[in-house]
Amino acid sequence: MKYLQTHPEKCIGCRTCEDVCSQLYFKEVSAEKSCIQVLDQAGGEFDLSVCNQCRTCVAECPTMALTVNKAGVVMLNKNLCIGCYACVAICPTGTMQTYHEGIVPFKCIACGACAKECPTAAIEIVTED
Repeated sequence: MKYLQTHPEKCIGCRTCEDVCSQLYFKEVSAEKSCIQVLDQAGGEFDLSVCNQCRTCVAECPTMALTVNKAGVVMLNKNLCIGCYACVAICPTGTMQTYHEGIVPFKCIACGACAKECPTAAIEIVTED
């Protein structure tokens, strides 16, 4: 399985990961449209919220728009999605996301773009068998 491993103790809150993700996914820089979220914590620390590829959403989808690829990454087929948001409601990590203009939810596809651009290595791509 391929997923993003986060190291919040290394995060400096620069939000480069959010910018890179939204630019790649939606072709615009917008924290609202980033699959990874930088969350401000007390004491100037940060947490990183991103899909862990747990597959809970896959079982919940009534149209089978969510599947798991060969790398173990949950993928969304936008053509099959009806925008019911059952996946958003059931997501245990709150990382199946929507934005105010969108109908189809979105999530991390473990592409690694954020990890490559993170200046402090607070994010890494992990592949497990």
